[in-house]
Amino acid sequence: MRMTGADFLILTEKKRAPSRKGRMALEQGKRLDKREIYRTGGALFGTLLYALGINLFIVPIAIYSSGLMGICQLIRTILVEYAGLRLGSFDVAGLIYYAINVPMFFLAWKTMGRLFFIKTMLCIAAMTLFLTLIPIPKEPFMEGDRLTSCLIGGIVSGCGVGITLIMGASSGGVDILGLYLVKKRRSGGVGRVSLFINAVLYAVCFLLFDAATALYSIIVAVVDSFTIDKIHSQNINVEVKIISNKDLRPFEEEFMQQLGRGITKWASRGAYTNQEQTVLYIILSKYEVAQLKHAVLRYDPQAFIIISEGVQVTGNFMKKL
Repeated sequence: MRMTGADFLILTEKKRAPSRKGRMALEQGKRLDKREIYRTGGALFGTLLYALGINLFIVPIAIYSSGLMGICQLIRTILVEYAGLRLGSFDVAGLIYYAINVPMFFLAWKTMGRLFFIKTMLCIAAMTLFLTLIPIPKEPFMEGDRLTSCLIGGIVSGCGVGITLIMGASSGGVDILGLYLVKKRRSGGVGRVSLFINAVLYAVCFLLFDAATALYSIIVAVVDSFTIDKIHSQNINVEVKIISNKDLRPFEEEFMQQLGRGITKWASRGAYTNQEQTVLYIILSKYEVAQLKHAVLRYDPQAFIIISEGVQVTGNFMKKL
């Protein structure tokens, strides 16, 4: 049978056309890229909120934030008060924060992977820019009421950090260092590192200034931490059981690739239907549950999903921001 030019062209186009599986992978990649663009924008918005809370409410009343930013503000005060560095309304704390975070970039790359590294680097650069450009009021908004300024500043800055964490990024500092120690030594963690740094910070505030400064700084830290915990539930472990009579192997591959979590599965049989089923058992963080449910229901809208919160986990379990 002789092949015409038109037949050859059709055959060539068929060879060039991607397979159904390839098209699905391409569409899924586009959806993920679009989703990550939105998440990166949300993380940058979180850094803006944090900078607004610090520059508009905390700095004008001469109070210090918690964590690494508090250390940077303390260094700024020492440079201004004792070294005579006068820059008007320009606050060098953001630049100091960026300089200290440069070594953290390496830890973020080694610990959390390329995507987290890129988003965290963008957030740290944006935070430095916002802290530098947002003008600090000469007079506090709540003049004569330091407690109200502490509460508002702690809530606003805590919301900013929480949003950044939800979007899969970090503003640097204690978060990266704590997670690095967890992965290296299986001990410590963000909480312990933050507690140690804050203890040193408030002790220095008490010695250099007065008890009121240290006390109000502690109030800011408590409100900030409480707000972050309410928004971002990274420390709440969740146990998920998925029961399905469909082939969920495509879901398993997608889930393990996107979230980096392991899956344990076993075969089962429904007592009422007598049908063979598969049970998937997964441990993950609470803020990852929505993504998990969305992925499961795309492959099996009738899947039976059981979620239990507050599970204690020991062993090789990956903690995330």
